[in-house]
Amino acid sequence: MGAPVTVAVTGLHRGDNPQPGSAVIRSLRRLVPDLRVVGLSYDPLESGLYSHDIDRVDSAYLLPFPMKGPDTLLERILHIHKREKLQVLIPCLDSELSNFMTIYPELKDRGIAAMLPTRAAFDKRAKENLAKFCERNDVVGPKTFASYDANKLAQYAEEIGYPVYVKGKYYEAWLVHTRVDLVQKYEKIARLWGLPVLVQEALIGDEYDVLGLADDAGEIIGQCAIRKMLRTLNGKGFGGIVVNNPDLMRTANHIIKTLHWNGPFEAEFLKTHGRPHSLFEINPRFPAWVDFPSQIGCNLPVRLLEMLLGKKPTKLERCDAGRMFIRHSVDLVGDIAELAKLSSDGEYLAGPLAPAK
Repeated sequence: MGAPVTVAVTGLHRGDNPQPGSAVIRSLRRLVPDLRVVGLSYDPLESGLYSHDIDRVDSAYLLPFPMKGPDTLLERILHIHKREKLQVLIPCLDSELSNFMTIYPELKDRGIAAMLPTRAAFDKRAKENLAKFCERNDVVGPKTFASYDANKLAQYAEEIGYPVYVKGKYYEAWLVHTRVDLVQKYEKIARLWGLPVLVQEALIGDEYDVLGLADDAGEIIGQCAIRKMLRTLNGKGFGGIVVNNPDLMRTANHIIKTLHWNGPFEAEFLKTHGRPHSLFEINPRFPAWVDFPSQIGCNLPVRLLEMLLGKKPTKLERCDAGRMFIRHSVDLVGDIAELAKLSSDGEYLAGPLAPAK
């Protein structure tokens, strides 16, 4: 790709609820090995900061939490840009996207490229608005209601029928069987992620995910569909298998085209017996399993990078049905001195934390 490119990536934690950033970095370095990666983190203990593999970061900076707002984020990013000369930004967390969308005109004026959805598309696929989008656009989805009040949410749950899922607007979902459980989980989610809190019909069946990248006309450039084989206790996929399902792909294409989506996405579906695939979430970024299709020839993070830099596109292979992945956890070695420096200074410029000896 010529001279080394500097890319900033967020979402670097790889625990039992893995964030996508490290998988995005792995995908990028598979085809662009000399890439310089600036890790942007909200927590000095995000595990990806300590990797020495191809998902390593070359420098690390702490960001203000999204609740601080776009102005504080812009100030921090411009400070980092002054040092790092950022060329591309790939946000990987739902909760930060709104702030990045707000400040993007300023970043673009300073030469930092990103592929972000429009505000209208972003809001339509928000969890509290998704049921209305589905109803208006002939998309099947579970019954879902949002509320700023626990009692009202409990009324919606009675209307749906227990058990139901109680969900945060960004993260977290709990299956509850009683009003008491619902109120407890409502209060917990509201403290962590704010309001509104959602209640959703609990469909029983197989989970399917469609990962993709769309251009600014809502045309899907590349995609991969899987059925989840292994799930953690909080529902995160730890294993999946590629499926070739024309109905599922047509539904995903219809959704993305209708939204006029721009950038990466993950559409999540549930398939119950006798019903079409039900859309229950659209995530506005790459998922944590994005490096799986990259390893079988469908490297969407690299295609995104090529589009932003105006480079000749690398061919995207079709993901063949039957290919599968299983997530594997490893222990990373760190050093308390580097952790202390990142915690106190908010930045670490000497490469991966705790350099290998």
